[in-house]
Amino acid sequence: MPELSRTQVVVYAAVAVALLLVGARAIRGEQAAEPSYAVAAGSESGGESFSVSEASGDLIVHVAGAVRQPGVYRMPAGSRVNDAVARAGGAAPRAELEGVNLAARLADGQQVVVPERLPAGSAAGVGVAATEAGPISLGTATVEQLEEIEGIGPVTAGDIIAFRDEHGGLASIDQLDEVPGIGPATMESLRARLQP
Repeated sequence: MPELSRTQVVVYAAVAVALLLVGARAIRGEQAAEPSYAVAAGSESGGESFSVSEASGDLIVHVAGAVRQPGVYRMPAGSRVNDAVARAGGAAPRAELEGVNLAARLADGQQVVVPERLPAGSAAGVGVAATEAGPISLGTATVEQLEEIEGIGPVTAGDIIAFRDEHGGLASIDQLDEVPGIGPATMESLRARLQP
């Protein structure tokens, strides 16, 4: 076998390094193309099955209640509650859309619940306040409705409304932690009685 010159050795070494780099990049590219986690909604719920990369910036939201196709959906970052309701096939005929802030921004992992319209006279006939039938929409809650929540007085209720108005609505109940006078116990009460 003939002896290789120094130039030939350098060329062969450069080609070998280039091939290794190309191979490593191809392997990393295949791994990056694989989804890092999957979210699936059963076909009986009307949702869709899909895979999402953590780095994609998309949001995963659960749309439930009075919509045509409740389920778990992937939404682009910056989407609004209205977009999620539309993605779930739109509001069902029995939906009470006034009970949801359709303009609120979605947050990853959020559940959007569209309440159902109560039959006429049902709340008055039973003697139960409408707020006890389900969660109150943070986007439309009045001071009086907020005062019904344990630990919320008129001052704190007013502060919550002012905070909501200042920020153009709220995407998550957790944002209320920034309101002065709301501690951990009050946050638990708010989570139990409110929806974004």
